[in-house]
Amino acid sequence: MSTELIESVPLVKISPQGIFKYILINITDGGELTKTVVRGFDDCEWHADIFEREEVIFSAQKLEAECIGGGRIEHDPEKKYMKVYGYSQGFGKADHSQSKQILKTKYPDYRIEISDDGY
Repeated sequence: MSTELIESVPLVKISPQGIFKYILINITDGGELTKTVVRGFDDCEWHADIFEREEVIFSAQKLEAECIGGGRIEHDPEKKYMKVYGYSQGFGKADHSQSKQILKTKYPDYRIEISDDGY
């Protein structure tokens, strides 16, 4: 059952547009199965706010969560464009190339750039 549970967790949940903070989260059922997901919301002031919101959801599903880094996303749906950049002061810099690959699963027709510059 836990395999289906982890597989049912969306890879990407982000705000529909704008510039906002994001984090990468590893989730696990406590066993060997792990999944990495992207979360970013424009109504969260801090990276920790995003993690706290999502951790409640994962915990209710009996899943363990670990934030493995953060940054920012610039999301322009009209241009089908995203830029993934920056870092989290609390969690460190996410692997933006991994984030890009995960975002491409939901936004395959977008142009997604990554950069290690900026905050």
